[in-house]
Amino acid sequence: MRILIIAAAVLALTAVSAQAQMGGGRRQPNEPAAKPDNKPKVDEKAYKAALERIPEPKDKYDPWGGARPTEPAKKPK
Repeated sequence: MRILIIAAAVLALTAVSAQAQMGGGRRQPNEPAAKPDNKPKVDEKAYKAALERIPEPKDKYDPWGGARPTEPAKKPK
């Protein structure tokens, strides 16, 4: 008898957690159709002007410079 009660409790807890994952709750019937867009608009001209103001680096950056030598190994003849 005790095993039957424990099995029923385990089954009930499993079903409750599965229902919570599936979103089985009620949904609000009066959801707003369109939410106002509060994101700032990106101005293409200002974006391109900002990119042009970034100075070009004098030296090329090598992110793997510490992991390998900067000059390739010369092949012996």
